[in-house]
Amino acid sequence: MAPNFPPSPEPQDILDTYVGLDEGSAERRAREHGWSTVRSLPPGAIITMEYRVGRLNFEVQGGRVTRCWKG
Repeated sequence: MAPNFPPSPEPQDILDTYVGLDEGSAERRAREHGWSTVRSLPPGAIITMEYRVGRLNFEVQGGRVTRCWKG
C-alpha cells in the first residue's frame, strides 16, 4: 500500500484582498503567495465541488475578480 502523506498546509492569505484586482494581477499575487493552482471562472460557471488543497478560485467578470474562495 502506498504511504498516505498529509496534505501540505495552504498559504495563509487574506482572500478579500483579491476582489477588485484585474485577473492577471490576482493570479500573479496568488502564485507569489504559494497557491499551487489558480482557477478563473466566469459568473455562474458549472464546476465540480471537490475540495482541492492549495487551489484558489476566482470569479471574474469584465476582467476583474468579483469573488475569491479556496478549494
